[in-house]
Formats: sequence, structure tokens, C-alpha cells
Amino acid sequence: MIKIAILLAFLLVIVSCSTFSDNENWFIQFVDTAGDVGKCTSIALDSSDNPHISYCDGTNYDLKYAYWNGSAWSITSVDTAGNVGAYTSIALDSSDYPHISYYDDYPNQDLKYAYWNGSAWSITSVDTAGDVGLHTSIALDASDYPHISYLDYTNGNLKYAYWTGSTWSITSVDTIGNVVGYNNSIALDSSDYPHISYYGSNNDLKYAYWTGSEWSIVSVDATGYMGFDNSIALDSSDYPHISYFDDTNFDLKYAYWNGSTWSIASVDTAGNVGHNTSIALDSSDNPHISYYYHDFPNGALKYAYWTGSAWSITFVDTADDVGQYTSIVLDSLDYPNISYYYYNYANGALKYARYNP
Repeated sequence: MIKIAILLAFLLVIVSCSTFSDNENWFIQFVDTAGDVGKCTSIALDSSDNPHISYCDGTNYDLKYAYWNGSAWSITSVDTAGNVGAYTSIALDSSDYPHISYYDDYPNQDLKYAYWNGSAWSITSVDTAGDVGLHTSIALDASDYPHISYLDYTNGNLKYAYWTGSTWSITSVDTIGNVVGYNNSIALDSSDYPHISYYGSNNDLKYAYWTGSEWSIVSVDATGYMGFDNSIALDSSDYPHISYFDDTNFDLKYAYWNGSTWSIASVDTAGNVGHNTSIALDSSDNPHISYYYHDFPNGALKYAYWTGSAWSITFVDTADDVGQYTSIVLDSLDYPNISYYYYNYANGALKYARYNP
């Protein structure tokens, strides 16, 4: 009876707060409340600026997908075969069709990929060589072909797979150290070459990119325990910008290549901040970062962006323990849209926030 009462109370909260804003400049709503849902979120916007979100159903261990059809959220379970749906990453092609990379957990432990072909979901196992597919990140090239970075946990390597048009090409990018490739993030440059940020085996933030003939790999920040929860974006000059968590000082950090050297800054140092970062660049190449502020037993969703002269930092959502698994994308007006996870000690939910000036 106690569990039922807690669940009913949770549902009442969902109903009464389905659309609200703690900050007058943000429109915030619950997207999916059916069980413990909303972990491992990833967001993309279509050509009409409508959000599309992939995420994990932790109750049923399924891959789920939600999109705004112009008047309501359309929600579906994409893959229900086994324990699937962790570490999702989404990208939309030139037809606004979703492509999702994700992890097929025990007993298969494979990298999987699903995409909407216009009439049905096409699902395939990309890499089955060991325990592979953790911490996936996806990007699509000019031909709408998927490129995926991920962790090979069996061998402790960072791996990369892409569709050639006829087959999957799979390679190990970084094999140096014990386990390398945690929390990886991928972006493609103007030549469709991959750039990947990731956590290194020496507790450093690492960055790898394809030159056209080989992988170039560097350590970006090694001043302590750096590089957890990293996210990468490329600017108009194809230079990388990376947000990440400083696990030594519990800060949000940001690094970018200025053409000759890496510029590194601590963006937010107020408390235990910088978990689950996600980065996007606006039309002026200014960074926008969503991240989680952990203040046990609660948490909050925070957002920081570079105005051109300083960092502007704000709390977006502070309701219960909220803000984990953030993913950010900017719309055609450079306004941020963020998907994230909500938890209130009874259940979880998928939430969405959009800047509303």
C-alpha cells in the first residue's frame, strides 16, 4: 500500500506539473512518465525545429523514442528484444528520419543501430566482437551514412564504426592503456572526417581525429582526473570544442582549439557541477553547455553559454533530483533545447526544456 501511495503521489505531481517553468525564460515539460524512463537521453531537432529524443526505458530495458509532431509527443518503443536501450545517441538525416546508436546489454553486449526508413524501423547489430557498444555517439555524414564511436570494454579500446554504403567498417582508434574510450562523443567535419573526444586511461581528456590517412591522438587536459562526461562540437573552422567534468575539483570545464593551441577554462565552480555535459555551438561559434549540478539528495539542470565576452550561467530546472543525462541542441534561432532525466525517489521520467524568450 505504501508503494502504491508513493506512485499515486508521483503521478499527481506529473499531472499537475506537466507544463511549468521555474524560470520564466524556460518552457519545461514532462515527455514520458511510463515507468523509470529518461536515462541516456539524446536530442536532435528536425527541419521545423521539432525535438526528437532517444532514451532508455529502465523498467522494461527497451530503447524508446519520442518526437513532437507539432501538437503532441509521439512515443514508441523502438527495440524491445532483450536488455537494450542504454547509451543512446540520436541524429536526424536529410529527410528528418531518426538514426539511433545504443547498447544491447547482457547477454549479447553488442553495439546496435536503428533507423527509420520511412515506413518501419530497421535494426541491426553493428559490432558483436566481445562486450562492445557502451558509451555510443552517432553522427551522420553528407550521404546520411552513420558514424559511431563507442567503447570496446572487452579489450579496453575506443572503437569507431561507419557505414560505407554497403558494409560496416570497424576499427580500433585508441588502444593505449587499461580502458580507454569512456564517455566518448563524435562529430564530423566539413570533409566528413570523424573527431572524437573521450576519457583516457591516464585519467585525462583525450581527442582523436582522422586526418584523411591516419588517426591523430592528443591528450587535451591531464591536470588531475579530467574528461568524464565529455561532449564535442566543431565550429565553422572545423576546430573542436569540448565540455567535460573536472573530477578533481568537481567543476565544469571547457576546452577548445584556437588554431594553434588548446584554450582551457573552468566554466562553473559553484559546488559539485559539470556532470553529464552536452555542448552545442551557435551560429557565431559560441558554446552552449547543459550539465547536472549534484547537491545530494537533490540535483538540478544547469545551462551555461558564452555571450562573446563572459559566461552566462543559470539554473534551468530544480524540481527534485533533475538534470542527469542531459543532451542539448540549438534551434534555428540559436535557442537551446535540452532533454534530461527526472527522478523523485519513486520513479523516473523524461523531461524537456526549451528556452522561451
